Amino acid sequence: MATESIAEARKDLEKEYADVRKHFGGIEAALRTVLNSNAEDDIEHLLGELEDAVKKARTGGVLGSGANAHARARKHYLELSGKN
Repeated sequence: MATESIAEARKDLEKEYADVRKHFGGIEAALRTVLNSNAEDDIEHLLGELEDAVKKARTGGVLGSGANAHARARKHYLELSGKN
């Protein structure tokens, strides 16, 4: 990373951002299910599903790094570009 250019850092930032956004559909679907629930639905379970979807976006799940990797890539890019 020490010799990485700003362009390479920006490319990594864009990749990590795209990886996180892939999880937004799951969050949206889980939220929609919660919002469309009624008194007979298992709200605790539905909220757990929403929590799992958000956690997956934040951590990236088993193989990814999610928003955590984006935060690192963003910090690195801002440092290289002098915006931090």
